Formats: sequence, structure tokens, C-alpha cells
Amino acid sequence: MSTLLPVASAPRLSFTRLRSWRPEISTEALILLASTFFALVSNGLFWRSAMATNPGNMLFAVSLFALLVSVHALLLALLVWHWNAKVLLTVLLVTTAFATHYMNSFNVYLDADMLRNVLATDHKESRELMTPALILPLLGYGLLPTLLLWRTRLRKRSWGRTLLWRVLLLVGVIVIGGTGAMASFQDISALMRNHREVRYLATPVNYLISLKQNLASASPIKQQPKLPLGTDAKATPRAAGSKPRLLVLVVGETVRAQNWGLNGYARQTTPELAQTGAVNFPDMHACGSSTEVSLPCMFSPFGRHDYDEKKIRSHQSLLHVLEHAGIATLWRDNQSGCKGVCEGLAIQRLDDATTPELCADGRCMDEILIEDLAAQVRARPGDRVIVLHQLGNHGPSYFQRYPARFRQFAPTCDTADLGKCSREQIVNSYDNAVRYTDHFLARTIATLRGIDDYDTAMIYLSDHGESLGEKGLYLHGMPYAIAPEEQTRVPMLMWFSPGFAADRGLDMACLRKRAEQPTDQDNLFPSVLGLMQVKTALYDRSRDVFAGCQNTSNAM
Repeated sequence: MSTLLPVASAPRLSFTRLRSWRPEISTEALILLASTFFALVSNGLFWRSAMATNPGNMLFAVSLFALLVSVHALLLALLVWHWNAKVLLTVLLVTTAFATHYMNSFNVYLDADMLRNVLATDHKESRELMTPALILPLLGYGLLPTLLLWRTRLRKRSWGRTLLWRVLLLVGVIVIGGTGAMASFQDISALMRNHREVRYLATPVNYLISLKQNLASASPIKQQPKLPLGTDAKATPRAAGSKPRLLVLVVGETVRAQNWGLNGYARQTTPELAQTGAVNFPDMHACGSSTEVSLPCMFSPFGRHDYDEKKIRSHQSLLHVLEHAGIATLWRDNQSGCKGVCEGLAIQRLDDATTPELCADGRCMDEILIEDLAAQVRARPGDRVIVLHQLGNHGPSYFQRYPARFRQFAPTCDTADLGKCSREQIVNSYDNAVRYTDHFLARTIATLRGIDDYDTAMIYLSDHGESLGEKGLYLHGMPYAIAPEEQTRVPMLMWFSPGFAADRGLDMACLRKRAEQPTDQDNLFPSVLGLMQVKTALYDRSRDVFAGCQNTSNAM
């Protein structure tokens, strides 16, 4: 019996030792350990992208490692102190686990614009991204390191000794980082010069710096009143007895030009629109690669040609200029809001509607936007501009963006976890959603035909495109300077009732010829002003797509 005692007691002794294991380290040592962990474990996409520019160069890899650890240690040395170390590092570990998962899954670059998208994401979008694929990364990158963190004890020092050690840490990591940079100066400088976007992959320093940029800018996370715009706007007087005008502006979501049937796509994803006689613009370009950038930009006079993010976000939009001119506007939303474009103006949130045939599980199909549209138009007399903001092809849950009867292309990807699907399945689901947008737009045109007490028109354009696996990229939001054309080329389409075209003296043959030329979202602001005959100093005739296709008597 005595020979069994050591065997039985060994597990108890090991468990006791484990329970009593509480290593003591200094805050500076913890900063170095955390920085090393982030550099080695949380930066897979950074390493793959950086080393692809200089494969097999071990000195380059060691230099980058020293530089990456030093950059994070410098940042943490300014933020992490004895009193906040565990709480702050816990937040960073968990947040970085989320960031690492989505960056690895979709090749996401966490610049200021992408972080703005994240901060503006509503609970419905967030819920769709919470897939089972997140569990292992959250455990490995976040929860397990956090448990180890809270098992440690932090050594207490006087303030004098703390400051001394902190200065030594800062000097040490600067020396290490500088040495690493100089050891491969030519290769690292070439990386930063030719592949500047790689810096948006270094986690968590990427999102910490992006957060600082957002807090310092006129971003949507800072609530500031909009500066006036176009207060001199005046509508051109109408002839007595003229019908009021109605312009419906449909802002699409995540539809790219490459999969638009009217643009010559191998699949006919727009069969219903092909029967409407609408004018298609095959060479249309977005102002940004995300809704947070494109939406404010396309409704601004500053646009991409004179891009100034602060000016765009701090000023009123095209809709406010129309209101100044006496043209009533209405924003109808089936997504995540107007991103400040309709601030202070009439807005209807329809994404929480409960119409049984169109809505389920907290989401509605886009046809909810044209329910009772005629009644909403007639609620205010005079000319109207109404914006319909689609849910469209918002990913990654493409399979939830269309009713079952539009499952034309199969097999489909019926999960938000794109990693579980083949590229064929993903594209099939995406194309089915485009096909439903085609149906929605055709129904919108049919609805406008029925509002016969108005001269009606519709302009549709998508806010940005989408990557569907090209070059390993998915979704959207790449930094604009390096965004692939799948994310920046979008469809645009226009339809006019005979009465509207005649009233404005539009030469439709001329407009179709103009549509063949390159166009971008900067054309929207002046074109709508010109179409609705609004006079203001902000009007830029050179960017108005209608300017050369109207009878002289009806021109601005």
C-alpha cells in the first residue's frame, strides 16, 4: 500500500503548485512580454505581407521583429502603468484577438477609415460577424493570455524608481528598434516606401493610432454640428401648371461594377432593368471603398477631386442645399443610417419594420423602402428628392440579402463565415443579391410610373464595391490608394419618365453617349442640382453629367 502513496499524492502536489503559481515581474518586463507576444502571435498578416516583399531574408525578418517589438513597447510604455496595467492589457488582448481574426479572415487593413467603419457598425452587422470561427482565435489570442496576465503579480516601486526604469525602457527599445532598422535599412525603407499599406497590418499599434486619428478628426464618433452649406441656394421658378418633380435617389450597398449584368457580366444579373430603357453608366467610380467614406463624399461638393475629409464631415450635404432651395427631402433607410448626410432632416428608419412578407429576424428586404412610397411623396407639396438607402449586398451574409425565389445561382454560401465556403458559392450568393437589387430597382421604376401626378426620375448608384476572393481579399474597406478596382468600380443607372425628360429638355441619346465616358461619385452633387434646377455658387457645371444634354432654354 505504501508504494501507491507517492503516485496518488503527485497530482495533488502539482495542482497545489499550479494554484500557488504567481510569478512577480515589473511593469516594464510585462510591457516587453506583451510587445513580444503581439509581434509574434497577433501579426500573421503583417508577417506574410512584409516577408512577401523580401522572401527568405532572415536579417530582414529579425530587423522587422526588433522594430515591431520596439514600436509596440514605446506605445505601451506611454500607456501602461502599475495602476492600470492589467485592465488596459486585458482590453488590448481581447480587442487584438478580434482584430487578428478579422484581418486574417478577410485581409483587412486597419487604417483610420476601417476603424471608423468598425465604430459605426450597428448591432445587426456585428451580430452577423459573430460566427463560430471566432471562438478559437478569441481563446488563443485573447482569453488564455489574459488568464496568465492576471496570475502575475506586479512589483511595486517608488515613483522615483518607476520613472527611472521607464526612462531606461524607452531608451532601450529606441536603441533596439534603431539598431534593427539600420541593420536592414535599405530593405525596410523600400518596404515603407513601396508598400506603405503594410503599416496598417501591425496590430495593435494600427488600431490605436487610428483611434487617435478618429478622436482628433471630425469623425462620426465626435458629435459636432454641421457647418452651413449652400445657404444661397434657390430653385428656378416653375411654369404655371407644371407638375411637381420627384427624384428618387437610390444609394446601393456593396454592388460592384464587375458583376452588374448591364456592364457585360457573363451572367445576366440585371434582366429586369434591361427591359426598362434606363441609362447605364458602365465606367463609374466610387469616392471611397467603404460606406463611411463614400456616402458623405458623394453628397459633398468637395468630393474625391478636392478631397478633404475634415471639410466633408464638418459641412452639410447636398440634401441640406436642396432644403435651402425649398425642395423637401426624405431619407428612407434600410441599413445603418445616413452617416451624417441627413443630419437634422427627415429620416425614416425601416430596418426594424415588421412587415411579415418582407421582414424577419430583425432584417428587412429592400422592397420595404418602396412600401407606401407614393403616400410619403404626397405628404409634402412641391418638388421632392427622396433617398432610398439599401441593405443591398452588404456582406458577409450575402445569402440573407435576397428572398428564396431569387436563389438563381447555386450552390450558395449560406453562412457569414466565408472561410467555410468555396469561392464559387460566395460569388453565387453575391450574384443572387445583385439579381434582387435588379428586381428592387425595376419595382421602384414601376412605382414611379404609377405616381402620375408627378414628373418622376430615379438615379441609382452603389456606394462602393466588394472583393470576392481576388488576390485573397474579401469584403471592402481597403485604403483607397491601394484598393483594387473591385472595391472602387460601381454601377450607376438613371431612369426618367417621359414627362420629366420633356420638362427638363433632356436629350436621351446625348445622355446615353455621355454615359459611356468615365464618371465618378463627384458628379452626383452638381448633377442633382442641375437636374432640379437649383442655383447656387456651389454648382459646378463642368461636373454636371446633364449639362451638355439639355435644351438651352431648360439648362441652368
